[in-house]
Amino acid sequence: MANAIETKLNNAKDVARNFLIEDITEQCVGEYLGFEVEGENTLTHKFKCVDKAYFGWHWSVTLAAADNSSEVTVSEILLLPGEKAILAKPWVPWEQRVEPGDIGVGDVLPTAADDVRLVPGYTGVDDLFEEKLTPQGWEVGLGRFRVLSVPGKDETAIRWYDGDRGPRAAIAEAVTDKCVSCGFYVAISGSLGQSFGVCTNKFAADDGKVVALDHGCGGHSEIVVDLHSIPTGGMVFDDNNLDTTEVSDEEVVEAEVADIDEDDDDDTEVEDLDLSVDVIDESELEVSEEEN
Repeated sequence: MANAIETKLNNAKDVARNFLIEDITEQCVGEYLGFEVEGENTLTHKFKCVDKAYFGWHWSVTLAAADNSSEVTVSEILLLPGEKAILAKPWVPWEQRVEPGDIGVGDVLPTAADDVRLVPGYTGVDDLFEEKLTPQGWEVGLGRFRVLSVPGKDETAIRWYDGDRGPRAAIAEAVTDKCVSCGFYVAISGSLGQSFGVCTNKFAADDGKVVALDHGCGGHSEIVVDLHSIPTGGMVFDDNNLDTTEVSDEEVVEAEVADIDEDDDDDTEVEDLDLSVDVIDESELEVSEEEN
């Protein structure tokens, strides 16, 4: 059963609305939605928010009173979401929102001091761990404060192997020759070099990128094409489809004259030609006349 103070606060919904209209605007305040007891001498009245940008939200006006004879005061006014309110996605810190490949020109991505992918790269690192590390578990890292840790290498190897330059990539499954036997494959040092290298074929899509040993593409160095000539036939004319053109008598004469001129330019001597000429002796002609 509500005490006198709660009853007083409950009946003060009009007071809460007036405070709300004075603080906000009357156009944003809708119907009364009820009240909720927050604690001793404290009660909250709720009003619908009719602003189209805040569908499903409501105004919350919290009232308080010291005793039954004291005046009602406003503790706070809030705009709160309801069950059907449209809410933004949960806040995620920026370092957790960064995706692979997000670093662009001029971007800086700090690395956490406790990043599990890295370990100190100087000598004496064994003192930092309970178990003594083997040469396979750490690098000297001359000139570097930190180097890849074993978990960091494992994570990298899995990401590369399952990526677009691993054996299960579509371009690798389409060929039989693998990078391990390609002349354009260059190995890398360290433990990752046991499974990965770098492609140096400028015509390949993976040029300058890390590829798995059992990756592959159509640019393999040992793909050789047996070149051979293709025999071709002679020139063939289709007599049935020849284009014909009428030629006048004058054009025929001009063509024959041109042929004669070409023959005159021939350097062949007359004595080389097989010609027969009848020669008449004039002395024989005179004897014949006297006899007559």
